[in-house]
Amino acid sequence: MKIHVPSFIFILSLAFLIGIFTNRIWTNQKKSPIPLTTEPPEDHPENKSPSYILPPHRESVTLNDGVNEFHLNFSRFQEEFPYEQDYVCKVILTPNIYHEPSKSLIILAVKSHPATSGRRNALRQTWAREWQLDGYVLRPVFLVGRTEVSGQMELVKIESKEYGDILQWDLKEGYHSLPLKERCLLEYIVHNLSKVAFIYKGDEDMYVNPSVLVNLLKTFGSNPLVLHGNVMTRQTVGRSGRNIISKYIFPGPFYPKFLSGGGFVYTGPSARLLYEVSQKIPVFPLDDVYFGFLTLAANLTLRHDGRFKVFGLRFEPCEYQKAVVIHGLSPELLVERWHKVESANCSNI
Repeated sequence: MKIHVPSFIFILSLAFLIGIFTNRIWTNQKKSPIPLTTEPPEDHPENKSPSYILPPHRESVTLNDGVNEFHLNFSRFQEEFPYEQDYVCKVILTPNIYHEPSKSLIILAVKSHPATSGRRNALRQTWAREWQLDGYVLRPVFLVGRTEVSGQMELVKIESKEYGDILQWDLKEGYHSLPLKERCLLEYIVHNLSKVAFIYKGDEDMYVNPSVLVNLLKTFGSNPLVLHGNVMTRQTVGRSGRNIISKYIFPGPFYPKFLSGGGFVYTGPSARLLYEVSQKIPVFPLDDVYFGFLTLAANLTLRHDGRFKVFGLRFEPCEYQKAVVIHGLSPELLVERWHKVESANCSNI
C-alpha cells in the first residue's frame, strides 16, 4: 500500500500536538491546589465544636513603647521554651456561661490549679459566684490545666458538674505554662463569648469587691481600648530565682509597662485585639510580662488604679470596702474577712 507522505506527516504532527495539549491539561490538574478554608467540613467532628481554630503562626517581632525597643526573637524562645510556643489550646471542660441580652456580662476569671479545690470553694463562698449589679451580670470561671494526678483530675470533673464554673485545657500545669492560660482564655472568649463586656482576670489568693469593680467600670470603662489595674513600670528583668530570664532570649534590663497579674480588667473588644497579636508574637514565659507585651503589640492603654491592692492591705473592714482587689489571702482568712467586711457599717464608701 502506498502512503501519501504529506498526509502521513500531517497526521503524526496532529497526534503529537494533541498529546502535548492533553498532557498539559493533566499536569495542571495535578498541580492545582485544593482550596483551604478555616472551617472544617460539615461532617467533620470538629464542626460541632466552636474550638476548631487553625494553629498560630509565631514570628520574631520588635515592639516600641515610645521610649525603648523590645526585640523578641522567636527562634530563641523556641529553643528555651518550646512547649509554650507550640501548644495549641484544647478545651477539656467548658463552663456554663451564658449571656443575657438585657445585661452586660462580666467574667470573673481566676487562674487555678487542679490541686487547689479548697481555694476554689472559699472563693465560691465569697466573691466568685454570680452577681447582678447595676445592669451587669458577673459570672465566675476557674482557669485550670492538667496534672498527672488522677485524683485531682477527677475532683475537677466533679466540681465542673456541680458548679459549671471550670474552664480546663489539656495544657500541663506549671509556672511557665501560666501565660498559656492568658492566651487560651483570649481564644475562648473570642470564639465563645464574643458579647462579653469586661473580663476580670486574677489569681486565686485575691479578695475581690464585685460592687467596687462594677462602679469602676461604670465610671472609667467607656473606652474599650483601656485596661485597668496596678501598672508596673520599669520592672527589672530577673536573672536568678523563679522569674529568671536569660539574656539570650531577652537581653534588656527592663520590661515594658504591664499590669500586675494579681488582678486586672480588660474589655471584650480589646480581647479580640489581644488574641490576634497572641497568634503572632512569641509566648513570654512570665504571665504578667507576656500580657504586657500583648497590650503593647495591640496598642492598648494601661490605666493605673490604686484600688488594685496587689501588694496586700492591712486589714480594716472599711478600707477593704474601698478596694477593688486585695492580694495574699489564704482560703480561711478570705472567708473570715469577707464576712467581717460584709457586716461592717462604714460611711463615705
